[in-house]
Amino acid sequence: MSLKTYKPFTPSRRYMTGYDFSDLTVSKPHKPLTTFIKSKAGRNNKWKITVRHRWWWHKRQYRIIDFRWYDKLNIPATVATIEYDPFRTCRIALLHYIDWEKRYVLARKNISVWDKILTWDEATLKPWNRKQLKDVPDWFSVFNLEVTPYSKWKLVRSAWSFATVTWKDEENNLVYVKLQSWEVRKFHDTCYATIWIVWNDEHKNIVIGKAWRSRRLWRRPVVRWKVMNPVDHPHWWWEWATDLAMNPKSFKWRAVSPGMKTRKKKKWSDKFIVTKRKTRFK
Repeated sequence: MSLKTYKPFTPSRRYMTGYDFSDLTVSKPHKPLTTFIKSKAGRNNKWKITVRHRWWWHKRQYRIIDFRWYDKLNIPATVATIEYDPFRTCRIALLHYIDWEKRYVLARKNISVWDKILTWDEATLKPWNRKQLKDVPDWFSVFNLEVTPYSKWKLVRSAWSFATVTWKDEENNLVYVKLQSWEVRKFHDTCYATIWIVWNDEHKNIVIGKAWRSRRLWRRPVVRWKVMNPVDHPHWWWEWATDLAMNPKSFKWRAVSPGMKTRKKKKWSDKFIVTKRKTRFK
């Protein structure tokens, strides 16, 4: 896969880049696995903006991705097509199972048609097989991580992302995994993960070039806080507050101002956090 450039007919075209889509095998999705999601431009049922910097433009067909493979344990599948997903930064692949069922999954690096995949504890350690963390060797790259055993894939799903298995605690049935934020978390060793890296490494090199292209991607402009009117910023109350230490909350979104901890005490996921220090592991 490579990027394409454009002739500089306009100043915005000079540095603009885009996909050449040479890695795709088909141009249209599998229709039974698609649905339509209507854009509301970040507005709720009262037509009030609840998510900022959203817009509507092109209609998109949402590809239904299979984020659970537990009903397909020990059932081999074959890659039929490699497709584009407008809702994701990575590529997706259509799998054909031997029981004649078809499903979409996230594509891994250097995927090709007719590749075989398997989700099973006794599957081989080849890219894209899905295994439990206790069966993955140390320093292997994985993606599609689960937070709790036998749940939905939630972590490491964007383009060119991966996590690294660092070490295992067999006594407590825990596996320590380093995420891309360099944060090390511990997971239960029965959590499943897919071996290798998410595809589409060229996504980081895309240059949007002009504002209208962002509008077509359902994005509205983001204004710097320095040039905002005071009432348009979540911390506007700072301008006339006399004692920030006594009442550090803002009025508009009820958001706690910077410098104060926002994480709830005794949250259930705290037991998974090991450290947030950005330290490299040798």
